[in-house]
Amino acid sequence: MEQYDMHVHSRFSFDGKDELPKECAAARERGIAGLCFTEHFSVDPADVSYGVLDLLAYCQQVQQCRKIYGNSLWIGFGLEIGEPQLAQYSNDLAAALRKVPLDYIIGSVHNICSKKLRLFMQEKTKPEVYATYFNEVLSMVQTARIDVVGHLDLMKRYAFSLFGNYSFADYENVLTQILQCVISRGIGIEINTSGWRNAVQEPYPSREVLQLYKRLGGIYITIGSDAHTAEHLATDFLRAQEILRQCGFTEIYYYEKHIPKAVSLLE
Repeated sequence: MEQYDMHVHSRFSFDGKDELPKECAAARERGIAGLCFTEHFSVDPADVSYGVLDLLAYCQQVQQCRKIYGNSLWIGFGLEIGEPQLAQYSNDLAAALRKVPLDYIIGSVHNICSKKLRLFMQEKTKPEVYATYFNEVLSMVQTARIDVVGHLDLMKRYAFSLFGNYSFADYENVLTQILQCVISRGIGIEINTSGWRNAVQEPYPSREVLQLYKRLGGIYITIGSDAHTAEHLATDFLRAQEILRQCGFTEIYYYEKHIPKAVSLLE
C-alpha cells in the first residue's frame, strides 16, 4: 500500500537535523508515496521553538521541492503547533497562519503552563502528571483549529523512566472525552511511530486508545514517524498499519489543503 508520512521535521525546526531536500530525496528513494513536513511552530515566547521557523522561507523551499519531484512524490506543507489552544496568543497565531497556504496542522501539547513536560513533572505524583496532561489535551481539542492531534499520550515518553506507563483504565474517562470531542469537531488523530524509538516501546497513542477511538466512531487517522532525520522516515509503518487493521480501521489519511484523503489499508 502507499505510505504517507504525515509528521516530518527538517532543519527548519529547532531540533531538525537534515535539510528538507535531503529528506525528499530519501523518501523518493525508499518508494514513499508522500511526506508532509510539519515544522515546529509556536507563538508562546516561552516555547523553545518560538521565533525559530522562517515561515516564508519554509514555504518557498516546499514549493521548490514540489517542482523538482512533480507527481513522483507528494509533498505536504504543514505545521506542528504547540499549545494552539492558548487564548492569549490566538490573534498572533491566526495572523501568522494567514500568511501561508497550509495543507495540514498538527496540534500538540509539548508544554504545560509554559513548562516543558519533563520540567512540569518535577515534584509531582504520577496521577498529577498524567491527569494534568490529558486535561490539557482536552482543552486543546475543545477549541483549537487543527486537523489532527499529535502523539495524543506523549506524556508517557517523559514520565516512563520515573513513573512507568499510565494505566488506560485510570484515564479512560478523560480519553473518552478527548476522542468524543475530536470526532464531533471532525478532527483526526495520528499514530506516531516514534514511541518505538524510545524507552516506552509503543506508539503514541497506545493500542487501547486506538481501539477506543474506533469504538466511538473515529475515522480520520494518519501515520507519522516524527522523523527529525532522513533515516527515520516512515520507520515502523508496517507495525503501525498492522495495529490499525487489528483495531478495525480500513483506511488511513493524508491531508491536502486541510481535506482528508483516504488510502486503503487493505491493499
